[in-house]
Amino acid sequence: MLAWLRELPVSERDAAFEQLLGIDDSPPQRPLGEGRMGYMPSGISAIVRTVLDAPIGPDDVFVDLGSGLGKVVMAVHLLTGARARGVEVQPELAARARERAHDLALDVAFADGDALNANLDDATVFFMYLPFTGDVLAGVMDRLRAVAERKPIVVCALGLDLHATDWLVERPTQEFWLAIYDSRVHGPDAPPRAAVRPRAWTALAEDIAHER
Repeated sequence: MLAWLRELPVSERDAAFEQLLGIDDSPPQRPLGEGRMGYMPSGISAIVRTVLDAPIGPDDVFVDLGSGLGKVVMAVHLLTGARARGVEVQPELAARARERAHDLALDVAFADGDALNANLDDATVFFMYLPFTGDVLAGVMDRLRAVAERKPIVVCALGLDLHATDWLVERPTQEFWLAIYDSRVHGPDAPPRAAVRPRAWTALAEDIAHER
């Protein structure tokens, strides 16, 4: 998949990837209530950068909170083989994501429900692209802290400022559009995460992540 993306003009990669998944048409928007944002698909360069920098490997459990039509979940699974699922408050979007994943024979899952109530206990890496703000975001962060009380987690935030969250430590990065945080709840720091990948794969991924 990376080699295919690399051959495409940068400006065409997202449209081509969404067309490949069959999610290239924008769903109708509807009011979701205070603190909840509408559907916004993540860019493929941000997804690849997340995979590289988290890093995400086949032993991870990746959860996208506010997964929309499933672009991030399906991309992460295709790139890494990780167990991946999404949580989406709009049931029609979750249903469409499940349909496309089934048609593509991808072993991923989509729950139509609220991130405030979803099962998050098994996740190791969380992704959020500005799905909520205000009290809803605060409630979700309380849920994530409860997971972090039991094990280290990584939180990847796109377009979302989590600097005020005292149990997360942001990693140094040159990216202004993606922040990656490690949980620091108690005890010693977790050992550095690592994912062993072929050098050629990493080089392709770095090219795609840098070009936007």
